[in-house]
Amino acid sequence: MLPMCFANDGEEVTVKKISGTPEVKKHLENLGFVPGSTISVISKTGGNMIVKVKESRVAVSETMARRILV
Repeated sequence: MLPMCFANDGEEVTVKKISGTPEVKKHLENLGFVPGSTISVISKTGGNMIVKVKESRVAVSETMARRILV
């Protein structure tokens, strides 16, 4: 398991675990980052990422991307 921030552009990964406080976990869950879900990395810029979750594109900071283990 690695933090999502290490995924490459165009890579499709599966969420294994979410770390952080209960508030952070709930926020990421509301965005669609739940264990078992598949996400696609659209682009990375300066550590920040744009990913496709379900049918939506979501911008994620590097700090948040480090809490999503794939």
